[in-house]
Amino acid sequence: MTEEAPAQPSSKTDLFLSFTWLALQGFGGVLAVVQRELVEKKRWMTREQFVEDWAVAQIMPGPNVVNLSMMIGGRYFGLPGALAALAGMLAAPLVIVLLLAVLYGSVADNPMAQNALRGMGAVAAGLITATGIKLIAALDKNAMGMAVCIGLAVLTFVAIGLLRWPLLWVLLGIGGAACVWAYRVLQRNEEPRA
Repeated sequence: MTEEAPAQPSSKTDLFLSFTWLALQGFGGVLAVVQRELVEKKRWMTREQFVEDWAVAQIMPGPNVVNLSMMIGGRYFGLPGALAALAGMLAAPLVIVLLLAVLYGSVADNPMAQNALRGMGAVAAGLITATGIKLIAALDKNAMGMAVCIGLAVLTFVAIGLLRWPLLWVLLGIGGAACVWAYRVLQRNEEPRA
């Protein structure tokens, strides 16, 4: 059975509007929204492509969803596409955040507002966890194998969540080791074909 080729954005305007819509849905837990929209609804990427691109977007400086939007825009329409996707991700949310900042300034000391924000934080954590669990199946096709990927995820969680190591050192250490391991596995898989 052949896998269906991913769809593509029809224009830079489509990119702008799609990423504006994504940005407007992404309160707190944007990963779940981005994965659902780009993979399941628009089908601009496969689940495996999403996992790979999200990993790259996450290690680059800046907000990971902005990085991802620019990668997708650039893939289909070059620099103008990257800029259209970036504008879509930032224009409407910027206006909303500025308005919310003004409103929040007037209720910041209210205990009800503070408790509401704490509740939203828990919801955002749940959304991220649910999306992570949903994407685990994509690791089946990873060259390193499911067990190694889960081991790296657990090791990363322990390093950051429990030991409180700085993110930079975890990225360089565990991330670097994972890159070297993946390179060796891929190189080993290519040798019999040569």
